[in-house]
Amino acid sequence: MKTRLQAGQGYGSTVNCVLTVYRNETAAGFFKGMSFPLVSIAVYNSVVFGVFSNTQRFISQHRYGNSNSPPALMDLALASMATGAVSVGIGSPVDLVKIRLQMQTQTFLEANINLKHRVTGISIQTAYKGPVHCVATILRQDGLAGLYRGSSAMILRDIPGYCLYFIPYTFLCGWITPDGCLSPSPFSVWIAGGIAGAISWGTATPMDVVKSRLQADGVYFKKYKGVIDCISQSYHNHGLKVSSAK
Repeated sequence: MKTRLQAGQGYGSTVNCVLTVYRNETAAGFFKGMSFPLVSIAVYNSVVFGVFSNTQRFISQHRYGNSNSPPALMDLALASMATGAVSVGIGSPVDLVKIRLQMQTQTFLEANINLKHRVTGISIQTAYKGPVHCVATILRQDGLAGLYRGSSAMILRDIPGYCLYFIPYTFLCGWITPDGCLSPSPFSVWIAGGIAGAISWGTATPMDVVKSRLQADGVYFKKYKGVIDCISQSYHNHGLKVSSAK
């Protein structure tokens, strides 16, 4: 639903998007593009949290002589930025394939295609047979760089996004955990993770919209020249409300 609302046309609301997808694609439409992220999510999350933890300990070891020393705000910020940069290298191709598979059955309205004559909508045969075919097609058409389309927007989303996740998460865990405990309780982790996640995604959504539009762009044609052009066209067509599409 998130991808269709961010990069699709003509849905208007979440409820209408759900009904439209179900009517046109049945329940299977809600699970398009799921297999590739499902296979890679464990690796992605382990790398993200591993990079953050190891970078934080590395900084503490070099600054304070003890890898277990409580990190300062700058230490957390540096570790979070490193995590965001690494996450793009792994997550960008995965997100690209997922979004391409989810958007390939989208009916493109007149707003999407510059037609010489007036057409209300056209249906286009699906471009990809599955995730492997999707990757092969992108590599054949655009090379390795094609798998990283939208990565600049993802960097602008993930580096501040991870800062606004890990910094509140770390401080909230420390604040909630009682004195004398060596590690936060499951309740502390749950509360801190929920609050930090809300803060992170609340601020990352505008750039996530841009990322989704750039990655969906190119299934059949390319509409955007880059991040700035995508922001400009999106604002021109939809105004400020485009930044809250999710």
